[in-house]
Amino acid sequence: MQKGYKARIYPTKEQQNILLKMFGSCRFAYNYFLAERIRLYKEDGISLSYNKTANMLTVLKRDKDHLWLNECDSMALQESLRNLDRAYQNFFKGNARFPRFHSKHGKQSYRTRNQGNGIRIVGNTVKIPKVGFVKYKGLKYFDGRILNATISMSASGKFYISLCVELDNIALSNTGCVVGLDVGIKEFYTDSNGNSVANPKAYRKHEKKLIREQRKLSRKKKGSNNRNKQRIRLAIQHEKVANIRKDFLHKESFKLANENQVVCVEDLNVKGMLRNHHLAKAISDVSWSEFFRQLEYKTTERGGIVVKVPTFYPSSQTCSCCGYQNPIVKNLAVRQWDCPNCKTHHDRDGNAATNILNKGLEMLAS
Repeated sequence: MQKGYKARIYPTKEQQNILLKMFGSCRFAYNYFLAERIRLYKEDGISLSYNKTANMLTVLKRDKDHLWLNECDSMALQESLRNLDRAYQNFFKGNARFPRFHSKHGKQSYRTRNQGNGIRIVGNTVKIPKVGFVKYKGLKYFDGRILNATISMSASGKFYISLCVELDNIALSNTGCVVGLDVGIKEFYTDSNGNSVANPKAYRKHEKKLIREQRKLSRKKKGSNNRNKQRIRLAIQHEKVANIRKDFLHKESFKLANENQVVCVEDLNVKGMLRNHHLAKAISDVSWSEFFRQLEYKTTERGGIVVKVPTFYPSSQTCSCCGYQNPIVKNLAVRQWDCPNCKTHHDRDGNAATNILNKGLEMLAS
């Protein structure tokens, strides 16, 4: 089993300069060989593979104009070429768009492999190839083998390290319950037990401040130090919003995975829903896709299962007691309704969560 562990690192000024050189060298390698692949394909119809670009990189490093590439971690440069090759493969499979050139603005990162115990933890420091021992905070204890490390710098100038660790497959436990979830915008989710969790609306609550900081940035002269300072202030605010959202999603997904053996959810087409410009901002803020991703891997770790009910299953319109389908409930304004058949009073979200649970268990049984 492979898991990721992320922590913030605190490099010295000298180490920061080395890391910035590494970001630049890896970005150069990616962009240089992306341009080469495009040129050779247009001129001669030649499609370069990873092995060919790796051999070309070795030759490039001997060129007198590119000797500075030798100062960089060679494994990090090779990983940049692997990333480029993977981007091409994803494009040809139809899973992503054509690879784009990397920019020096915004978030920067590079990945390096652990060879000869070059990446290791010693006390409160982590050893990074070519950089040395760097202090860190917030890294959980793990008993496993480090495969690779990704070092990144956020737009606000903070440095992080993410370790990919190989661990023994240990099945964690849960309390063995079953639950159905109906997600929403006002209430983040309502479960089949009648409980609901409010949406934190992280972006909405900080939107005015973000707009104010963005306006200040737009007034600064391009290329000035004041503009760069304001860019960092704006990046810190965006980072704050993202951290609030991540913290909330991790806590809720952990609680559900820890309590339930079976979790039934709707298989929502979030990408299609974002085309509705009236709800796009709210749907992006609530971050359903990331919540489902976290819920799935955390539930699997604990020996549970997430069942995805089909997108067009009428969970809100169907009475959970008698199965009568009420077309009036198609209107989103209807939050409470009485079943014309069995006269049962329903809360829209609670009823939908119960139907999702029943449908999920039916799918699981079949």
